[in-house]
Amino acid sequence: MGMTMTQKILAAAAGLDHVEAGQLIEAELDLVLGNDITSPVAIHEMDKMTVNTVFDKDKIALVMDHFIPNKDIKSAEHCKCVREFACKHEITNYFDVGEMGIEHALLPEKGLTVAGDVIIGADSHTCTYGALGAFSTGVGSTDMAAGMATGKCWFKVPSAIKFNLIGKLPKWVSGKDVILHIIGMIGVDGALYRSMEFVGEGVASLSMDDRFTIANMAIEAGGKNGIFPVDDKAKAYMAEHSKRSYKVYEADEDAVYDEEYTIDLSQLRPTVAFPHLPENTKTIDEITEPVAVDQAVIGSCTNGRIDDLRVAAQILKGRRVKKGLRCIVIPATQAIYLQAMEEGLLKIFIEAGAVVSTPTCGPCLGGYMGILAEGERCISTTNRNFVGRMGHVKSEVYLASPAVAAASAVTGKISSPEELGM
Repeated sequence: MGMTMTQKILAAAAGLDHVEAGQLIEAELDLVLGNDITSPVAIHEMDKMTVNTVFDKDKIALVMDHFIPNKDIKSAEHCKCVREFACKHEITNYFDVGEMGIEHALLPEKGLTVAGDVIIGADSHTCTYGALGAFSTGVGSTDMAAGMATGKCWFKVPSAIKFNLIGKLPKWVSGKDVILHIIGMIGVDGALYRSMEFVGEGVASLSMDDRFTIANMAIEAGGKNGIFPVDDKAKAYMAEHSKRSYKVYEADEDAVYDEEYTIDLSQLRPTVAFPHLPENTKTIDEITEPVAVDQAVIGSCTNGRIDDLRVAAQILKGRRVKKGLRCIVIPATQAIYLQAMEEGLLKIFIEAGAVVSTPTCGPCLGGYMGILAEGERCISTTNRNFVGRMGHVKSEVYLASPAVAAASAVTGKISSPEELGM
């Protein structure tokens, strides 16, 4: 019986020739990730252990991103805890104010994640790095602590679902629409503890930013991880950003998949997830009644990359955000912020009546920089729209692509760029 791409990576990390779905293994880790919310818990757990230091100061990444710059005393204390830990153990990859970014955009940009890696992170969207052909998955803070101490983690080898992508995306349709379409199709538990493996000739047409977005939201379908083949685009990205060597794994021809789906990218339409689950999707054509919004957020670990900002700027250029609506743009990293500035995108946003924030997770988790009041609605490029996710329990979050979020900011209701004559 052949192995999937994910199973091959895990077998190699466990020092085994072969693994099967459901098998329990102990794997060597290439990177352990934590942020300003989850790391303090892991640090306190490490304090209870008999270890004196971390397993490898170069293979741990601590990223201050959720409440940075600190919004209150509690967040300041959390960051102080992590800052002191990073200093004590001489953590190489510690990112704070001035060099921070949203973790899942920052680590690939810094070259810390490459194909063939096994990565755990105390954040559910750690599955993002599958875009580069790595096995990456979210874990709890206790597992993060054990990973920092030992460099190892236990896994149950996941079975897999194959998504065969064909065709090319039409204008104004992006990776966000692809993953929302898939989640709408299989549901928020449709891939529960399974690997979502994306293959097919359609993959070549997807940008790396599209792939990061798709892999990022694998967890929203319940997936253990999402993963893409390592093609020329992925290799070019790693060559540009990383000095680390990488290893390419390919699924066996006789690999076993629980289910297989074929998705024609050319047939997809801009898609929106209505409250209060990512599976509650409608295409822009299926929205028959106007849905007025009070706020638009363009950013997050899902859609705060340069391609996302370029699309939003293309739509907002020469237009104005509807009076009474707040439009918040959040570049995902300092480098993306600088590139957007150099390309004139920030000028476009500000002239349109939007605000631009320093890199932060901010409003995505109801942190700050855009909390919703009772009864308010937000069109957002973030990844979750659970009850109370962005503020009041009686507020609503609608998930969409940067193109739809930007167009909606102009019209004041959920809209596609086509409604602006684009």
